[in-house]
Amino acid sequence: MRLYINDGWEFTEEYSDELLSVNGVSTLNKIRIPHTTKEVAYNYFDESEYQMLCGYRRVIKADSSWKEYAVILNFEGIGHDSTVYLNGHEIGSHHCGYTAFAIDITDKLDYQKDNVLVVKVDSRESLNTPPFGFVIDYMTFGGIYRDVYLDIRGTSYIEDAFAKTCIGSIEETCGKDASIETELLIHNPKPDMIVRQYIRIKEGEADYHVLSKEIGIQTGVETYNLVQKLDEVKLWDIDTPNLYELKTQLIDAGQVIDEKIVTVGFRTALFAKDGFYLNGRKVKLRGLNRHQSYPYVGYAMPESMQKLDADILKFELGLNAVRTSHYPQSQYFIDRCDELGLLVFTEIPGWQHIGNQEWKEQAVKNVEDMILQYRNHPSIILWGVRINESVDDDEFYTRTNALARKLDPTRQTGGVRCYKKGSMLEDVYTYNDFSHEGTNKGCEPKKNITSDNDKPYLISEYNGHMFPCKSFDWEEKRTEHALRHARVLDEVAGQQDIAGSFGWCMFDYNTHKDFGSGDRICYHGVMDMFRNPKLAAAVYASQQEESPVLEISSSFDIGEHPGCNRNEIYIFSNADSVKMYKNDILIKEYKMSEGICKNMIHSPVKVDDYIGDALERGENMSHKQAADVKEILNEVAGVGLYHLSKKMMAKAMLVSVKYRMKMSQAVELFNKYVGDWGGESTAYRFEAIKDGKVIATRTKKPMKQWTIQAKLDHKELVEKVSYDVALVRLHAVDEAGNILSYFHEPVRLSTSGPIEIIGSNVITLPGGMGGTYIRTTGESGEAKLIIEAAGHRTEICVTVKA
Repeated sequence: MRLYINDGWEFTEEYSDELLSVNGVSTLNKIRIPHTTKEVAYNYFDESEYQMLCGYRRVIKADSSWKEYAVILNFEGIGHDSTVYLNGHEIGSHHCGYTAFAIDITDKLDYQKDNVLVVKVDSRESLNTPPFGFVIDYMTFGGIYRDVYLDIRGTSYIEDAFAKTCIGSIEETCGKDASIETELLIHNPKPDMIVRQYIRIKEGEADYHVLSKEIGIQTGVETYNLVQKLDEVKLWDIDTPNLYELKTQLIDAGQVIDEKIVTVGFRTALFAKDGFYLNGRKVKLRGLNRHQSYPYVGYAMPESMQKLDADILKFELGLNAVRTSHYPQSQYFIDRCDELGLLVFTEIPGWQHIGNQEWKEQAVKNVEDMILQYRNHPSIILWGVRINESVDDDEFYTRTNALARKLDPTRQTGGVRCYKKGSMLEDVYTYNDFSHEGTNKGCEPKKNITSDNDKPYLISEYNGHMFPCKSFDWEEKRTEHALRHARVLDEVAGQQDIAGSFGWCMFDYNTHKDFGSGDRICYHGVMDMFRNPKLAAAVYASQQEESPVLEISSSFDIGEHPGCNRNEIYIFSNADSVKMYKNDILIKEYKMSEGICKNMIHSPVKVDDYIGDALERGENMSHKQAADVKEILNEVAGVGLYHLSKKMMAKAMLVSVKYRMKMSQAVELFNKYVGDWGGESTAYRFEAIKDGKVIATRTKKPMKQWTIQAKLDHKELVEKVSYDVALVRLHAVDEAGNILSYFHEPVRLSTSGPIEIIGSNVITLPGGMGGTYIRTTGESGEAKLIIEAAGHRTEICVTVKA
């Protein structure tokens, strides 16, 4: 039995030993887990606010029925150093904020009275443990921020089960001659006990299939290997993530006294010198880096929000991979990656700094904990066993690699570097390639980076600090940000010996004073902190086929650009073609296969025509004259009259002579057909065409009215093991649904019913986008979120089940 104890906690920001007494301290605050030591502002806060030596306290009533069982206390994540007390006595400690730990409290419980559980938590960044020791480019929020629970088990139980899957041959979506080898660790083994296994596909209510082989338990022997054969299995893959449940039972005298269920997937995953292969098929990894932080509450978000990030990566951004930078992340998140077919590169905590010997010992322990706790996840394809961007330390990294290979011989190791030609102790050379500066190639060739070209190569970061971009930056910067991501993806796609790449990063995040823009935000994301997409997100989203994508890089307001020149405007889409209309007149149909990138599946396409055949129709020009004049006017639209290329200047002189056109006539034509000054309002409409059908439309025209658009990720909030949270993404939009990037009205939030707002109830929408979170309060019922701005009111109704 698993009993979650996320409720009923008390908290103080100042730990004292008074907490250990039976009566405790009367001034404690009642809280629920997941919990952050301090809710902070969206930006412009001091990072010392969440750094403290704090205390958590909870009473546990031990049920008399537990006396015949083992009771295990589990913490999924506490940031960052923790000491645990029960009834005034220290019973355990943990020195990593990103891995779980368990304490056997069987012999420490008092069945006659309340048991006082106290956790002393140190979230200060002065700790001598990874990732601390120098500056870090991300906030390391503290608190008991993941689940807490009790496992009530028999006195003999299965402590660990590592299921290694094997496939004899692969035939399309199935595997033949498959097997599972399970490494079992039995606590308190007794003779005559038996281990039996069952398996079933993890879909619907299918019954478990009894596997034939059993093993007997021997006195004093704790570890066992059990190999089971299967004739045929469904493969786990990116598009068909078939999962199986493997149930292992410990049986004594015919009675099941313990069972352990692990989720497994049958797949092969191999990094080779010419790329990455999944189930024998070459796959180019296309991913982003993810931090586990959120506005206001740092790391403290429940299951629903952890899984939502995986959904966004897979469905909204169209990715096939994610790197959990720079630490192991929530089991809920990785579970969802398993379910979605999202490939994962996970790594130990750290950022550039390597500490003293004590520090290194903890890092080695982190390797052990990470692998033991996550190795059954089929989505994980690579273990990161170096400190991110650290210098070579052969003795240290020989140990981390050896340990990883011992604990999990089924996966390869990597280690993220920002240096070329380093010591190659890992199986995969993973490197942060920040070489792209806008005018050069998107990445360097493998041969320039690796010290051994026969080893696999993977780009673990790119862009990021090279070109930070805010959702409220001016249009041309947002466009360049998107194009930089496109150029890197394109170059990686064209280099066959690069396994893939992980862009920096999924969303903006809070960072220390040493980094970011001074407001404690690092604006490196293709999304903002509320997971609203910037233009660059469309580069990734357009690389998938499942959902239609159509984004235009411009609002078509010429005053947004220097000299009132339109500069470069791009179409991002996964359609076959995009038709561009001006006031319902077709200007041009752009083929997406003829874009600026030659290796990407779907390239951005540059808009190069604002006139179409209007000169022939409206000015009675010949086809040749119209074509010549149109070419000149379209270039003027982009760069202005005084920055025409030499070729176009020569052509303009030729046109003026050949067709006896005056400059005043050219200006008049420009204003009429391109500049749109003083005439009727111009509406540009874009239609994305795929397989002959319109799959998406976008219209750009002068706005006449605005509204606040609210997108709720789920409307039925359900309390399972703790409170539930829903993300509300807010957009200021015009009547055509376009984001109003310079909207500055304050937005007021309020609630009714059993929900509450996380963070401020008066917010702004930087870049026309923002958001809030609503959290359940432990009661059931109907609830509302009310959104008000400048006389506009929107209500969102939700149902809460507690």
